[in-house]
Amino acid sequence: MFSATIARKVVHSVCRASLRPAVSSVISRGYRGDAPEPTIIEIPRPPWQERTGESLAIKRKRLLYESRKRGMLENCILLSLFAKQYLNTMSESQLKQYDRLINEPSNDWDIYYWATEAQPTPDVYQSEVMDMLKEFAKNKDMEQRLDAPNLEYLDKSS
Repeated sequence: MFSATIARKVVHSVCRASLRPAVSSVISRGYRGDAPEPTIIEIPRPPWQERTGESLAIKRKRLLYESRKRGMLENCILLSLFAKQYLNTMSESQLKQYDRLINEPSNDWDIYYWATEAQPTPDVYQSEVMDMLKEFAKNKDMEQRLDAPNLEYLDKSS
């Protein structure tokens, strides 16, 4: 039968052994400031090309979809609400301007910054549609714009 003294010695030696480092030198991990700068590779997008032979009805539907599926929530909300309000009344020329605006720039943040006038719009994208989008982004009526519009409104226009 083990005595209490022997049991304490066994437990003490096991605990002491578990506290010893397995490696003789301790390796410290670097913190955020010690990490090397990541190499950012920007993959170029294919150049924007106007789609020829596309009917205005198909173009409107495509642009509506592309306005909703942006990859960043801010533009999804802004552009889908803008498209809901203006897309059906845009002329062919305005549709072309809008198509180029939302599909040619490689960075969605650029579109957002131009629309909200946080950065100046490059001349190539400054157009009647860009002016409409900037005015829309000001939200002068103080509408609550928290989500993209429900698609049920499309059934009424079909």
